[in-house]
Amino acid sequence: SKAELRQEGYSFNEQMPVGIMVEVPAAVTMADQLAAEVDFFSIGTNDLSQYVMAADRTNPKVAKLADALEPAVLRMIQQTVTVAHQAGIPVSVCGQLASNPVGIPILLGLGVDELSVNPPAIATVISVITQLSINQAEMLAGEVLQLDSALGVKEYSATRKAIGNRQ
Repeated sequence: SKAELRQEGYSFNEQMPVGIMVEVPAAVTMADQLAAEVDFFSIGTNDLSQYVMAADRTNPKVAKLADALEPAVLRMIQQTVTVAHQAGIPVSVCGQLASNPVGIPILLGLGVDELSVNPPAIATVISVITQLSINQAEMLAGEVLQLDSALGVKEYSATRKAIGNRQ
């Protein structure tokens, strides 16, 4: 932290924001205390998913269980965003969910402030964002948090998109 750098006599830019990666359930449950120490949170959805779902994403036998669209993961994202915003700090999301066309509206609806994606995904993110309102995203997020599986979230989102395209 900045206090430690000062104490050890290092020179640094005092205006540089200091944040943390929220990638494990312990960080989510301690977010209120962590928020008091940092300027921002960045949620790493790939790692958070595997630790919430207790499924190693590098193990082909269980990797599919570590889906960031699992409602348990989405609820942890919601909890983190709520606590961060109460503390007045922004939240970004990185990982595959940030560029997933199903996940983008949900993340925006949960109140995520920024999406961190690889350059090839920028066009997809822009396309998805420009096709919805924040009210639609908030409604979708609230609805999918009540579902019981990533498959349910994907199916529900596809149905909502199909209905929206016909109107």
